[in-house]
Amino acid sequence: MTLNNNVRMPMIGFGTWDIRGEAGKQSILTALDLGYRLIDTAQMYENEYIVGCAVKESGIPREELFLTTKIYRPNTTRQKAKSGIEQSLNELQTDYIDLFLIHEPYKSAPEMYEAFKEALRDGKTFLRNLF
Repeated sequence: MTLNNNVRMPMIGFGTWDIRGEAGKQSILTALDLGYRLIDTAQMYENEYIVGCAVKESGIPREELFLTTKIYRPNTTRQKAKSGIEQSLNELQTDYIDLFLIHEPYKSAPEMYEAFKEALRDGKTFLRNLF
């Protein structure tokens, strides 16, 4: 599927909401081996680090993968959202995230969105076309 900004996103992805630890990392590696190229995680899931480890360990070039993550409640101001974006980049061990989302509706979503716009401008998200 082509998004409004001409970034191509795989239609089927591997969700990681209940994946933890070494067994979780192995599940992600199996999914990647089976052909999944979109991996969905979130700060709330507390597993971004193992997702990043699996991506690195897979040997699949980063530009062939589509990583989605979400920031949530602790990051509901512009500055905290900026920090949350950096936290996700560090945990996922990558320079960019293909799709950042706000995990749930928050009254401060417009403020959080400003941090997302900065991440886009700074090349930390929505970088390129896939496939």
